[in-house]
Amino acid sequence: MDLPTVHRRANAVLDEVDTVIVGKRSATEVVLAAVLAGGHVLMEDYPGLGKTLAARTFARALGLDFARAQFTPDLLPADLTGSFVYDQGAGTFEFRRGPVFTGLLLADEINRTPPKTQAALLEAMQEHQVTVEGQTFALPQPFHVLATANPVEYEGTYPLPEAQLDRFLVRVAFGYPDADGEWEVLGRRMARRREETEVRRVVDAAELLELQAAMEDVTVSPEVGRYCVALARATREHDHALMGASPRGSLALLLVGRAYAVLRGRDYLTPDDVKAVAPSVLEHRVVVRPELWMSEVSSRGIVADLLRTVPTPRTAVRPS
Repeated sequence: MDLPTVHRRANAVLDEVDTVIVGKRSATEVVLAAVLAGGHVLMEDYPGLGKTLAARTFARALGLDFARAQFTPDLLPADLTGSFVYDQGAGTFEFRRGPVFTGLLLADEINRTPPKTQAALLEAMQEHQVTVEGQTFALPQPFHVLATANPVEYEGTYPLPEAQLDRFLVRVAFGYPDADGEWEVLGRRMARRREETEVRRVVDAAELLELQAAMEDVTVSPEVGRYCVALARATREHDHALMGASPRGSLALLLVGRAYAVLRGRDYLTPDDVKAVAPSVLEHRVVVRPELWMSEVSSRGIVADLLRTVPTPRTAVRPS
């Protein structure tokens, strides 16, 4: 599939999502860019801001099988991956698949369950497989996790370990809508006269795989590639950072940036594309020094500072 076609199809998906998610185009663009890059998304924000609705809407628009796992304190790893159950009639053990065997998994309130269960997703997210009692089972393709999380200061939450945060290609916050946007939400609800929303399927799983494969055709100049590296390395060297982004962070900048460029109608990556996705890609990979936790220093502030200070490369309008 050529990149102009990918641009049209991807923006058709966003247009369909916009019929449900009001006034959050910039956030949904980053979510779709992460999916086109083959990654997983962490949506962290306050309750009631449409995180769960966004995940369900993307699943419908992308034509993916959808499953939801509610992460509660008593959720066990086997509740996600599945387990072997004894079949008395056949006299054998049969593997019953858990909700992770789907196209798009909504891991709802992922930080309300203990770390042991959170870790059960690591293999699925990184290797696209699960191992149960020594046997490995491949997950369907494509496979994506859209996880929701409440802010860590909320009661009953468990901070996600850095190793799992690093598996999410991006972290996105929708934020509160403005007054006009909030009124539009109410108006749309009254107009459809029911709670449920209707979302048209724009692509299917096979076409999504084609869209993802087309990302490899986006041109990345050495200058822009080194800019991704420079930003990631700068997070490790910042005075306020205890830990910065690993090389997986610089790769994530490149992958999400390429997809973002296609959404904007380009077949080449620019420094502006990298800057646009950098907060969502890098902020959750930066750990602030403990002695600064009570100050106003944050990972968001560190990344914003680096976007101002790390030299932006001079590139041609279109790489040769």
